[in-house]
Formats: sequence, C-alpha cells, structure tokens
Amino acid sequence: MDMSLDLNVPSMALLVRKDLKLSSGKVAVQCSHAAVQCALKAKKSESRLFEKWINNGSRKICLEIEDLGALKLLMGKASGSGLITSLVKDAGHTEIPPGTITVLGIGPAPRTSIDLLIGDLKPY
Repeated sequence: MDMSLDLNVPSMALLVRKDLKLSSGKVAVQCSHAAVQCALKAKKSESRLFEKWINNGSRKICLEIEDLGALKLLMGKASGSGLITSLVKDAGHTEIPPGTITVLGIGPAPRTSIDLLIGDLKPY
C-alpha cells in the first residue's frame, strides 16, 4: 500500500516565511526546531497520534508562506481547529534579528485536516 496516498496517515507541515529570504541552511535548522517542538508536544498530549505518525514514516512537508501576517492567520486557524502548532522564533545569532518568527509547524495531525489549511500553499 502506498502510504503517500493514504490521507489518514498523520502528517506535519512546516511553513517557512518567504519574505525573510533565509539561506537554505537557516531554513533547515528552523524547520528542524519546529518539527522537534511539534513532535514533543504530540508525544505528550496526543501519544497515539504521535506513535501512528512515527510508525508511518513521520511525514513532513515544507511549504512557503508569504509573510508574518499570513503565518499568524494560519496559526490561528490551526489552533482553532485543535491542531498542534509550534512557532519558531530565531535567537538572532546569524541572519536575522532576535525574536524574528521564521517557521510555523502544524501537526502531526491527520493529513486531511492539515490539507484543508495548507492546500493553496506552494512547496518551499
């Protein structure tokens, strides 16, 4: 069975702000922060969902989002839907000022729930 087509398999979305023009290394690190934070939240509050996500390949998708306003709007929708979210704020040691919000992690959650929110976003 092709798990990539199973909409019941949990997924995680990592939304990167396009307006910041981050280096690829910075994006990788910021997405890693979001993924770890979301996974830890899920393990604590949604252990069965977390285990299903882990046991089915820990699917993640990285998408671009226009700017902070669009990111905050989507975070509100995700939180309002009861989905796990994590906002990454940079420490400011390298490319951007301290406290800059860079990435929003959503999930793990059923893929259909995430797709409803992110369906119009483009891959990063």
